[in-house]
Amino acid sequence: MAQAPRVRVARRPVHGVLLLDKPIGLSSNQALQKVKWLLRAEKAGHTGTLDPLATGVLPLCFGAATKFSQAHLDADKAYETIVRLGQKTTTADAEGAVLLERPVHVDADLIEHVLARFRGDIAQVPPMYSALKKDGKALYEYARAGEEVERASRNVRIHQLKWAAEPMDIAEPAIKLIVDCSKGTYIRTLGEDIGEALGCGGHLKMLRRTRTGAFGLERCITLEQLESMSEEQRLQQLLPVDVLLPGYTEVTLDASNAGRFLSGMRRRGQWPDAEQVAVFAKASAEHPRALLGSAHIKAGELIPQRLLTPLEIEQTLAQASPVFLKEQEPTP
Repeated sequence: MAQAPRVRVARRPVHGVLLLDKPIGLSSNQALQKVKWLLRAEKAGHTGTLDPLATGVLPLCFGAATKFSQAHLDADKAYETIVRLGQKTTTADAEGAVLLERPVHVDADLIEHVLARFRGDIAQVPPMYSALKKDGKALYEYARAGEEVERASRNVRIHQLKWAAEPMDIAEPAIKLIVDCSKGTYIRTLGEDIGEALGCGGHLKMLRRTRTGAFGLERCITLEQLESMSEEQRLQQLLPVDVLLPGYTEVTLDASNAGRFLSGMRRRGQWPDAEQVAVFAKASAEHPRALLGSAHIKAGELIPQRLLTPLEIEQTLAQASPVFLKEQEPTP
């Protein structure tokens, strides 16, 4: 029996940020590709990865937003995780094989005493099963080949570390942790290190990211919800590109200066020095205020950094139009 021909998706320019509640079992890239297909977007990227085992907040960037995805990598993160005590695994999570089992003898006082050691600035050794590269090769590639390579420790900050004092299952002892941390923190390593400090070892049984930067779970959408929507409704889930620039100093330029700025020219004005600046074009009768790009200010000069193209700005403004949204519905 002949196979049905594959349907070719007509791609289109899509600009903005979609906050996905990533499901378990998908890599960040697999989730991105599914949403990219649903939006029929030409260009897409994400702002840092979540393991297949992990669920939760995954900001996805489309079109012009991919230019500023790097700015969000530095954002603090928040997680909820369950650490299964008494078992150390090859991957520090439930996907790995059990390496070692030890009896669990912990109480509330010991747990709190141990957690106190992991609050504030701590040093972590990145896990072998991570995407961190050594000599141009991801660490997980070495790990899958059975190789252990030396990794330098890195400093991270644990802003908050709490645990839910719930009755512990004797058959499967575990503790639930709530973590608020800096970028670059490996929660698998944190869980494993806490297990070791408790004297019994441990690995992550569950991991859910509840916040990245200003983006929380309450603003996220699931793949199932997105799949059930019309094309117009899917586009309406996109947040504007400038949500990736929170806390940036805002500068608004008139039409003449906006055009020169977009061509890469520095502009002069009565602005105080600023390292991070979001630059907008002044609203007119025809168009609302539009993001032009990012810059920094030094000695009264507005110096361009990452710029949108005139076409991207035009497409972004059109995308917000109700007429455009209706036109995106495919004809049957």
